[in-house]
Amino acid sequence: MTIAERTATTTWTGSLPGGAGTIGATSSGALDGQAVTWASRTERPDGKTSPEELLAAAHSSCFSMALTLKLGERGVEPTELRVSAAVALEDVGGVPTITTSKLTVTARIDGLEVAGFRAAVDEAAKLCPVSRLFAGAKVTVEAEELLS
Repeated sequence: MTIAERTATTTWTGSLPGGAGTIGATSSGALDGQAVTWASRTERPDGKTSPEELLAAAHSSCFSMALTLKLGERGVEPTELRVSAAVALEDVGGVPTITTSKLTVTARIDGLEVAGFRAAVDEAAKLCPVSRLFAGAKVTVEAEELLS
């Protein structure tokens, strides 16, 4: 059973090195009008996005939801939870390949021991659907609870 389905369409014109794409027709409209180019993907963003940036946003937001759920199951809410994702595009045998997503988590949580926090992080890593999507990539999580 589908829980949710979202859509997006990118329209591209021109060659890969000289052309450009525009994201549009997204389910929410939040990404409509975002420009993408090969140069913004591999050189400088110059105000444009890239698939890797969009994947990093998806991974960081998904993981923050999964971790918040696992913390709630322990009866705590984070005062602040910050999840950053760094998604890497690398040359693998002459083929551009997304190889890693590195998550960095910092949290302020009252009423939870470090061991409970670490367990919640590990459980969230297994739960997050985007982490599971990246199953063929190396996904790492560095987590630190900031003491209140």
